[in-house]
Amino acid sequence: MAFSGVNGTMARQALVEHRPWLLAAIAAATLYYFVSDWQIGGLWLILLKGAGCLFLAGYALARHGGGDARLLALVMALAALGDMLIELDFLWGGAAFFASHLAAMSLYLRNLRADPAPSQKGLAVALLVATPLVSWLVSGSSSIALYALALGGMAACAWMSRFPRYRVGTGAILFVVSDWLIFARFGPLAGSALPDMLIWPTYFAGQILIATGVIQTLRATR
Repeated sequence: MAFSGVNGTMARQALVEHRPWLLAAIAAATLYYFVSDWQIGGLWLILLKGAGCLFLAGYALARHGGGDARLLALVMALAALGDMLIELDFLWGGAAFFASHLAAMSLYLRNLRADPAPSQKGLAVALLVATPLVSWLVSGSSSIALYALALGGMAACAWMSRFPRYRVGTGAILFVVSDWLIFARFGPLAGSALPDMLIWPTYFAGQILIATGVIQTLRATR
């Protein structure tokens, strides 16, 4: 009974110390989704939009002290910068996300899965090729296709990493889908309300899966 009491105390302490970062990220992202059309001031909305991934960066640093966790925090901090900058300038926002994808690729390449199956390699190649191809087809923009090379590289590297595919791999694919929805607003979904409904929840669900999946693995193998 004493041992159980100690374990319960430790669990509650861990919840107090670490879970709030994750809960704050979810709360900020959810709040932004519902108030993004309100007239509460552009600056406040921009800061709220960036807060979600910024809290995920804090979550990574709080849950693990290693170099890979710091790299994950950089990935999320750059994504937070992209979330904010894209509200001011699409090009600058895209540049921040491009840097975030490069940092994510570095993280995944440092943690490649040993002896992946041929089917896993095939899907990684498909992500690398299809991501910029579909991006170009739905947007008609060569500059967006160039950005999508980094996006596809990030997703492919995530799929080939040792991190759980049902979290990190799926999260990376959701990120790709959210960007495809953004690009489709320049083409087949121009004027449609569907992208506005799906882009943010798809994107942030992907980021949550990536952050928690990476940290779960790092803590398990520490």
